[in-house]
Amino acid sequence: MSKILYERQQVYLSSLRNPPDSLLKEMEEFALEKKIPILDWNSAEFLEELILIHRPKRVLEIGTAIAYSSIRIARHLRKKAVLDTIEKSKNNITLATEFIKRAKLSPSIKILEGDALEIMPVLGKKYDLIFLDADKQDYEKLFYYSLMLLKKHGILFVDNLLWHGYPAARSVPASFSKSTKIIREFNKLFTNQTSLKTTILPIGDGIGLGVKV
Repeated sequence: MSKILYERQQVYLSSLRNPPDSLLKEMEEFALEKKIPILDWNSAEFLEELILIHRPKRVLEIGTAIAYSSIRIARHLRKKAVLDTIEKSKNNITLATEFIKRAKLSPSIKILEGDALEIMPVLGKKYDLIFLDADKQDYEKLFYYSLMLLKKHGILFVDNLLWHGYPAARSVPASFSKSTKIIREFNKLFTNQTSLKTTILPIGDGIGLGVKV
């Protein structure tokens, strides 16, 4: 349950949700059971809308996990559009590859295996849309690499910027103290970036949306 919205608002929005297809439902249940972080469905639907509006030819995802968001992105891309997605966990890569095959999207999604901090500096082409959802301690470095790889007028979509509601909270549990500090500092960096037109939206766990100017 979201800690960003009031519970009754989240329940109401959930009641309006069109049921996901069997594969997405299975992936959501699997991620919940195995405690694998995936993009909140509210945020995923918003990302799909951006894909349909912006019509990117090249998309970069930083953090594949089990390919839940990869599949949702790829389903809405135009023909011949490409999604590159970076993942370093071998277990996640195995799971993601199988889910992508079942979604029949293998030609549209390329998994780049390894650490994004090592892969991004050597990528040769720029992207129309970049989705950042990786380890929080790496957000600042990955953000600057994303700026380098993002085309002018391209979209940067960043997850978890309201981080369970803790960045706005007076009291933060000890287990979330370090990560909350990182997100608070990142949010200042993100919103004060002169090369982006930015906003943070209370969707899902908080979405940072930036357009390169």
